[in-house]
Amino acid sequence: MEDVWKKFEENNITHSAAHHLLAVQELRNERGYARVTDVAKYLNITTGSASTNLKNLKQKGLIEEDDNRFLNLSEQGAALAEAVVNRKKLFFEFLTDILGVNPEQAEIDACKTEHLISGETAGKLKSFLKDYKAAA
Repeated sequence: MEDVWKKFEENNITHSAAHHLLAVQELRNERGYARVTDVAKYLNITTGSASTNLKNLKQKGLIEEDDNRFLNLSEQGAALAEAVVNRKKLFFEFLTDILGVNPEQAEIDACKTEHLISGETAGKLKSFLKDYKAAA
């Protein structure tokens, strides 16, 4: 039998990395730019911690930095950030609308899982929610 627990390590990014990607995306949308110090403030962490995490994302090709030290998501990084946002929305909707979980707790749980569920599971969940609402 395959060791299922090892599949956990195959995720593209960590919880922290997902939040760093989303911070860059949000800052660029709000301000038009994002720097390491902006990400640190946005996530309420030290600049050193943000720098270390962003460096890892740059090495993975998910974030790019220009000569002026402005950060941008690569095409792959933007797609991953969008997938994380969509999965969080789907799971939040499932928890609140189907299971009746309190929205505050659903937000926490959706945040915990947004980067963990597979594309296949997200697609099945989306279909389920659509069918469930159509039948209601």
